[in-house]
Amino acid sequence: MAERDRTAPPDDWTAPEQRMWWLFRAGRTCDLHPSAQGGAPAADPIDGPPWPEERTVRAQAVAELLLNPPPSQPGRVAALKLAGVRISGRLMLSGGVITPYVQMDDCRFDEQLMLQECRAGSIRLVHCLIPRVEAARLQITGDLHLPQCVVPGGIRMTDAQIGTDLMLNQATVRRDRVGRAVAADGLHVGQDVDAELLDVTGEFSLRSARIGGRLSLRGSTLRNPSGRYALNAARVQVEHTLYLTAGWSAADSVGGDTPPPPGMPTRDFVCEGGLRLDDGRFGNAVIITRADFRLADEQQLSLRRIQTPELRFTPGTPPDGMVSLSGARVGKLVDAPESWPAPGRLSLRDFTYDSLTPPADFPLRSRIAWLRAATPEFRPEPYERLAAALRASGEDVEAREVLLARQRRRRESLTVVGRTWGWLQDVTVGYGFRPGRAAVWMAVLWALGAVYFAVEPAPHPADSGYVPHWNPALYALDLLLPVIDLGQDNAWRETGVGQWVATGLILLGWMLATTAAAGASRLLRRGA
Repeated sequence: MAERDRTAPPDDWTAPEQRMWWLFRAGRTCDLHPSAQGGAPAADPIDGPPWPEERTVRAQAVAELLLNPPPSQPGRVAALKLAGVRISGRLMLSGGVITPYVQMDDCRFDEQLMLQECRAGSIRLVHCLIPRVEAARLQITGDLHLPQCVVPGGIRMTDAQIGTDLMLNQATVRRDRVGRAVAADGLHVGQDVDAELLDVTGEFSLRSARIGGRLSLRGSTLRNPSGRYALNAARVQVEHTLYLTAGWSAADSVGGDTPPPPGMPTRDFVCEGGLRLDDGRFGNAVIITRADFRLADEQQLSLRRIQTPELRFTPGTPPDGMVSLSGARVGKLVDAPESWPAPGRLSLRDFTYDSLTPPADFPLRSRIAWLRAATPEFRPEPYERLAAALRASGEDVEAREVLLARQRRRRESLTVVGRTWGWLQDVTVGYGFRPGRAAVWMAVLWALGAVYFAVEPAPHPADSGYVPHWNPALYALDLLLPVIDLGQDNAWRETGVGQWVATGLILLGWMLATTAAAGASRLLRRGA
């Protein structure tokens, strides 16, 4: 059989397919929009009516161009560039090697796109209707772009490898038969994943994904109210920053913390369903601002055991469900009093952070209430962690207030005797964290004792052979000071009520001295 001439399209190809063939060899765009042919503007590829045959090419013809391409024209680079084209049939590229560049704009696929275990350079599909994308174990050395696409049957990219960027901006994706809209477990992306203004219904799964740059979900809406998670990104590794923030639509918009241009409308990040980042690693920060979390009874905002140099948690309105930071390790915590959910819906068990930098005033009283709301049962570690963070910022007075609040909270779990003794320590010297009170109480007791002994008759001398000069003020001071001997205490013998008063002064003096010494020791050690 004679070999077919590869410098001309097959004879059985339709006119649109032959045109696509010639333009492919020249690396030019095959534009089948009616406006490109001098006709009326084309209907939207997403919502418009069915397209005529003159705008249709078979999936088999597209696959032949990509998998067994004809030679390019001299001086040109062959590339598949389609605009306003309908692809009929199922485009089967699974297991193939695609060497030409692929760009499709405003195209409509009749059936799902099959890219499993395919290898390619870069694939860019913009504003296309694709019933489903099957791309498990896809290997792309360049970019994979799907912005503004509508994929009603979901996207599957498990264990796919993208050399540079993955773009899903302004795409609309719906769930598949098992409830997943985007299944990208084990995904590897060399640089950024931009999924801004994304509209997803179903689970967005990124478990064990590895991203070399940022993961941006600015302005996106994730809905999975009937499932467990709207975003399931357990064990994800992001080398730069995760953005769950407001976003805006602009041709020159860039990711990160760049503010929108003046007058540009923005859209908050919305998560209707659970969000899971358990065991995630983030090289720069996790930014959660202007985010609306709508959680059902069994759904959570779970940040368990995440590790990041910075956690910015200022969603604007507190989540209406459970928020867990159990075991998380954060360098800098940026939050606000209104960031956190109601008492009983926040877990901070084993949560550690090095510093606190709230963007606005966060009163210490509110911070202590934040700890109390997160610990239904008393645990000392959250209070000690907060005190350590305050000391690291040079706020020693506030740190002592937190440790005092820890002692007061601990007192609630003691027996009646323990609570009574704790209350007495609190009133007198603030559990040793306010040693200045001891001096005040000493002065008050000294004055009361001096007045009492001055009014009452002088006691009998302890030694009949030696009668010292009676000094009520010096005698009361000698009783209060537990170690220093001023020569008055043992020189007189009290009886009756005076004996009880003297004993009380001795006991109170010992208690004040020991608690003051404990407080001074804490000050010297810069914390308890």
